Amino acid sequence: MSRGVPGIGMTSQRTRTRMIERLRDQGIRDEQVLAAIAAVPRHVFVEEALASRAYEDTALPLGHQQTISQPFIVARMIEVLRAGRELGKTLEIGAGCGYQAAVLAQLTDEVYALERIEPLLAKAKLNLRAIQQFNVRLKYADGQFGLPEAAPFDTIIVAAAASRVPPALLQQLALGGRMILPLGTSEQYLALIERRAEGFVESRLDSVRFVPLLSGVE
Repeated sequence: MSRGVPGIGMTSQRTRTRMIERLRDQGIRDEQVLAAIAAVPRHVFVEEALASRAYEDTALPLGHQQTISQPFIVARMIEVLRAGRELGKTLEIGAGCGYQAAVLAQLTDEVYALERIEPLLAKAKLNLRAIQQFNVRLKYADGQFGLPEAAPFDTIIVAAAASRVPPALLQQLALGGRMILPLGTSEQYLALIERRAEGFVESRLDSVRFVPLLSGVE
């Protein structure tokens, strides 16, 4: 795991501290999740013109009709996945600019991240290199099919909304594993999927708004 991340000035350090305080106020209680978010300089992952807004609790555009998720949603999803356990081998669907993968990499040594938009994948590689985060394995692929060659995964986190849980991801979830993803079209909610000996168990969580999970690559 990478613990120290370079490239932060005093101003962004203060704004990052305020962001963590907001996350606590919003109910995030897992101190390791908060520390992981505090360790990653979000301003590195947003467009330069938006760097002054990097530590606001809001999604920001990345181009290609994609966004970087708001810090609360990143924290909330990871906190749910971690509750009472470690993340273990983790698969992220929708790497985008690499921000969430960088946060995950503070919490586990095995992070695989898929991105279907090639220019975004290239950007994620540059961003992770800029913060010296080298334990994320990035791949250009259609996330709906997961990564069978590296399965099974203890944890799967999906950063785009599906109309239903992709069957390939269910099959790649390890026994005892957890997956979290937004489900729905006009109305979306976070769904936690747990694979138990008796089968899959789904829990419905918060209402959310994500870009759609699309098929194919571009």
